[in-house]
Amino acid sequence: MAEELDTARGFGRFWFRVTACHVVTYFLAGIVAYSLFNYRALFQAEALATYMRPVDSKWVAAGPALQVIRGLVIAIVLYPFRKVIFGTPQGWLKLSGLLVGLSVLSPSGAAPGSLEGLVYTTVTWPVQLKGLPEVIVQNFAFAALLVAWYRSPRKAWGVVMGTLMVLAILMSLAAVFLPRP
Repeated sequence: MAEELDTARGFGRFWFRVTACHVVTYFLAGIVAYSLFNYRALFQAEALATYMRPVDSKWVAAGPALQVIRGLVIAIVLYPFRKVIFGTPQGWLKLSGLLVGLSVLSPSGAAPGSLEGLVYTTVTWPVQLKGLPEVIVQNFAFAALLVAWYRSPRKAWGVVMGTLMVLAILMSLAAVFLPRP
């Protein structure tokens, strides 16, 4: 594992793994949260109607496919810290804490559920907190999958995660480009 993390080929592999884990967990967490939390009604409610696109927007449908770009950004940002993430006990927990802390609870913008969102937006606290389970679970699942993949690097991981990522992207693109009933 140490040699793999130090080579130029290592970044390509790192990017693929980060992106696959991110896209798959993002897609699955989104599907589950959409079902459990009735995002259609939540996004149409007065508090979020001017802030969020409706769930039937083509941009929302494109979201999972566009996460490939976010996967690249995440990979570039995390790459210098890969030895801490993969080479220490509870590396997945450290990565989860980093992601939840910086991208969920304290991002630079006033996102719903963040400290900035609670202070600077007019969205009520209950509405803001409703989306937190999705993003926290997604971040923990992403970190756990990524670290598990590096600690047990079998070819099956790449096949399964690559296939799931491609399926999520294809479903996203189908929702954008195919006619809707």
